[in-house]
Amino acid sequence: MTEQNSADMVTGNLLSRGAVIATAMMFGLTYSLSAALIALDLAKLNMDEALIGVNAAMHALGVLVMAFLLPRIVARVGIRRLVILALILSAATLALFPVTPVWLWFPLRILLGAASEVMFVLSETWTNSLSTEATRARAMAAYTAALSVGFAAGPLILSSVGTTGATPFLIGSAVALTAALFVASPRVTAPAFDHPAKETPLYFMRLAPVAIGAITLNAAIETAGLSFLALYAVSLGWNEVGATRLMSCMMVGAILLQLPIGWLGDRMDRMRLVSGLALAAGLGALVWPLALTSEIATYALLFVWGGAFVGVYTIMLAVVGSRFQGSDLIGIYAAMGLMWGVGALVGPVLAGLAMDLVPHGLAFFAAAACFAFAASSVASRKAA
Repeated sequence: MTEQNSADMVTGNLLSRGAVIATAMMFGLTYSLSAALIALDLAKLNMDEALIGVNAAMHALGVLVMAFLLPRIVARVGIRRLVILALILSAATLALFPVTPVWLWFPLRILLGAASEVMFVLSETWTNSLSTEATRARAMAAYTAALSVGFAAGPLILSSVGTTGATPFLIGSAVALTAALFVASPRVTAPAFDHPAKETPLYFMRLAPVAIGAITLNAAIETAGLSFLALYAVSLGWNEVGATRLMSCMMVGAILLQLPIGWLGDRMDRMRLVSGLALAAGLGALVWPLALTSEIATYALLFVWGGAFVGVYTIMLAVVGSRFQGSDLIGIYAAMGLMWGVGALVGPVLAGLAMDLVPHGLAFFAAAACFAFAASSVASRKAA
């Protein structure tokens, strides 16, 4: 191999990693931007909360449909082509929201959910293909950090340009198109799969139940935190500005601490690390009521807690990537994408009910969910 060929391979690999990062960020941005923005716009149009909830459920419906279709079509269409199509569809859908009647927002939300599922599943699969067993946890750590950056970018855009008019939709659309152009570079390469998966998501859920539990836990608590953490802090005497900073602090921890957690995941038993991180997250949530009496203690705790909590998902992605390959891997990641939607729907509901029962309901809900997952991961390890 000549030096030129070697340099081309390195450049192609770096561009491919950049394409995966861009796709992961777009999944996070698409969800965090659209969920809040569409709900606020529908409320401004005097639509009742039940219909706003139905509209949000359309996103989950798109995810469900694509979770069944994706493992069957990816071998024929190809990962890179599907990612490009999903990014273009996201861009077109976001641009259409401000210029279409409200009744069309329901099918548009289905399309947005389907595109999100493609980005979510294939970016995970693509990341896994670019890593070796020795670096898999660190690769997945970079991936989940990119997801967190995308989730943080949505609220940042809304706080900068507001929620009125077409501007926030068009910014999201422009970013998605830019990512599509990046992925479309001829020097970006993606793995190919010869055989489509014929099994349903239920089969893959049974194949990797702990991974399914990890993604459900991640989505449930992350969306519950986005919905209620600021309200929880305000109820304990925090002012609104300080309370809204708490989620940002947690997201910064989720981004910055993934790489050291990934480093650990490449040097120790990953399932033990998953159980330890889940247990630490559960104990940390129990400390919230005490820490919230001190601003410094709260920021420090939430920074570490955000990293540990998201680390559960990071290491489970590495575990799945080391145990499964090909169409099975895509099928499991598709089932995980589906359960992310389920967790995102159920988490805020359960957290809201817990907060109605006791003042520290959010903390107790987060702790109980983390402890339940930790127990299930330990049980699965013993069974194996």
